Amino acid sequence: MRQARWQLHRVKRLRHTIKWRLVALFLLLALATTAIFLLGMQRWLQNGWQSYAKPLVADYVDKLAAEIGDPPQLERARALVARLPVSVRIEGPTVQYDSRTSSQKLAGERHRRAAVDAETSHGAEHGTEHGAVGWGLVRHTADGHRISFGLAGQLPGDAPRNTGWATLAALLLLTLLAYAYVRKMLRPLEAISAGVARFGAGEFGHNIVIQRQDELGDLATRINTMAGSLRGMLDAKRALLLAISHELRSPLTRARLNAELVSESPQRSALLRDLGTMRDLISDLLESERLASGHTALHTEAVDLAALVREVLASHFADQAVVWHPDPAIDKVQADATRVRLLLRNLLDNALRHSADAARAPELTLEITQGADGQAELKIIVRDHGVGVSDEQLAHLAEPFYRADSARQRSTGGVGLGLTLCKLVAQAHGGTLVFSRAQPGLKVVARWPLPM
Repeated sequence: MRQARWQLHRVKRLRHTIKWRLVALFLLLALATTAIFLLGMQRWLQNGWQSYAKPLVADYVDKLAAEIGDPPQLERARALVARLPVSVRIEGPTVQYDSRTSSQKLAGERHRRAAVDAETSHGAEHGTEHGAVGWGLVRHTADGHRISFGLAGQLPGDAPRNTGWATLAALLLLTLLAYAYVRKMLRPLEAISAGVARFGAGEFGHNIVIQRQDELGDLATRINTMAGSLRGMLDAKRALLLAISHELRSPLTRARLNAELVSESPQRSALLRDLGTMRDLISDLLESERLASGHTALHTEAVDLAALVREVLASHFADQAVVWHPDPAIDKVQADATRVRLLLRNLLDNALRHSADAARAPELTLEITQGADGQAELKIIVRDHGVGVSDEQLAHLAEPFYRADSARQRSTGGVGLGLTLCKLVAQAHGGTLVFSRAQPGLKVVARWPLPM
């Protein structure tokens, strides 16, 4: 089964590769050209033989038969064979001669030739029979002799086959040369593809190397220009967002201090709650911008995941029910403890917030499994038993400030960036964050490969 899947994957990849498709096109074109050429030449030679060559050869054979004489003269036949590169064979009631065997007694061949004579001797009365019999042209004399002409040296039997193999080898060589040229011509596409992948991941530090001064070189130059413009816009947006966030922190801090001086009242509590929400929003925005730089934002160290989970549960969810499935086999792993703590807190907070009325508490599971490439990977699984989301909403859960329904409002807590930060944390570690419907509830799996 795995072999079949691998072969199917290989066929799909070959279909996707332009270079191999061009090679197949060249090969088919070469074979089609050769077939059309050979068929056309064969047709042309057949028509030429029927219309021109055959009458000339037949007339020449008539002259050769007349030179031998009627009845045939052996001396003339031997002189003809010595002078021309032809072979002569005479069979009849009085003369038996074959220039190839130098034997004058071929009585045993009469019975074998009788069947052939019945097909080709319909013009014997005029002595002008033009049939190709076996290895040559045949003439019949008035006294009943049969004269067969042929070439003195027989063509090698393997010559046509060798010619065919040589033609095929030449076609394959030309195809190989064409493939090498196409591969060299399309080589810049590999650098362009790698550069586009880097730019898509937000890595603008290295431009695409311009290898050619042609259309592909122009394309690489345009992509570099586009990447520079995107980098400038992203840097400007990030700088503006960071500046606004930093500038808002000071007024918010002063406003919170002033609000705490106000006497106890519902309005004071609401004001403090809103100020706390704004503080969390700014903190999450700053963290999301830091994580946008990927691995460079991490400070990895050996992290005891079990101790980290216990710390998060004790400090943030001490009075709330969370079912934790610890794995004793998990030892310390290399990760950013601060960002993993942030991921755990946001995932559990999201699960608790949207399963308040559920019959079962949210579940947390940590696993170390083996990925498709054989490398160990960490999986953090949080599953709630709430109402869940629809398939359409599932694809938007990690978008900033997205709310699936009325249950996901700021009044319930959160600023709409929790799952976005979780996704950024997983991506910064080189992994992914995947959402799926658990029926009931929502299942979130954060996974990333562990260093060897």
